[in-house]
Amino acid sequence: MHLRPYLEFGVQTAYEAGRLTLGYFGTEAARPEFKADDTPVTVADREAERLIRERIGARYPKHAILGEEYGEAEGSDPDHRWIVDPIDGTKSFVRGVPLYGVLIGLEIEGVCEVGAAYFPAIDEMVCAATGEGCYRNGRRVSVSNTQSLAQGVASYTDAASFEEHGRWGAWLRVISASGDTRGWSDSYGHALVATGRVELMLDPIMDPWDCGSFPPILREAGGYFGDWSGNETIYANEAISTTRDLLPEVLSLIRDR
Repeated sequence: MHLRPYLEFGVQTAYEAGRLTLGYFGTEAARPEFKADDTPVTVADREAERLIRERIGARYPKHAILGEEYGEAEGSDPDHRWIVDPIDGTKSFVRGVPLYGVLIGLEIEGVCEVGAAYFPAIDEMVCAATGEGCYRNGRRVSVSNTQSLAQGVASYTDAASFEEHGRWGAWLRVISASGDTRGWSDSYGHALVATGRVELMLDPIMDPWDCGSFPPILREAGGYFGDWSGNETIYANEAISTTRDLLPEVLSLIRDR
C-alpha cells in the first residue's frame, strides 16, 4: 500500500484542527458541558471534529468516519475508515493543561495503518504509517531500549480508574515493579512511549477514537499498542503501550491475579 498521501493528509488535518482548538484554550469559551456519560465536551471539541470531517469529506468522500462527538458515518468505501478524536484529554483542555491531543487514524480493511497525534499547546506532532517509520516533529523516533521495568517509567491517566474497572491488583503490581510512575495522561502518555521517553502507559478503559492513531505509531517506533492480553487492537476497551522488550514482563505482571 502507498500510505504516504494518507499520512500527509492526516498530519495536516490534525494540525489544522489543533490550531483551531488553541483559539479556545485557556479562555472562558473552553467551559465544558457534560454528556450523558458525564464526560465533558466543549465547543472546541465539536468545531474541531466538524473541521476534520469536512476535510475528509472533501478529500476522501467515499471513506467512512468514526468520531467521538458525531459518531459513525458510513461511506461507500467502508474498507477505509478514519477514526477521530478532536480533543483527547478534554479534562486537561478545560483546566488549561497543555497535554491534550488531536488524534486522527486511518483503518484499512480493519487494520490501523496511519496515525497522527498532534499536541497543539506544545506544538508536538507524533505520526506514523505502516512501513514509513514513526516521527516526532520531523525526526524519526523509537521506543526506549530499557530492558527492565525497574529501570523504566510507567504512566497513567487516573489512578482511581484501575479500581473502578477491576484492575487494582494489576496496577499495584505494575507500580511496585516500575522504577517510577508519572501521571502523564491520556494520549500524551502513549506518545511518550512511542518516542522513548516513557516505558509503559496503562489504560484500564479506552474507546476506539481515543487510540485509533496509536497502533501504527507504536508499531513503527518498535513498540506495542494493544490490549492487556497482548493483542494489537483498539476495540478491547483497555490499552497498553510499551516496548517489545518489556511486553512479556508487563503482561506477566498484569496477569498475575
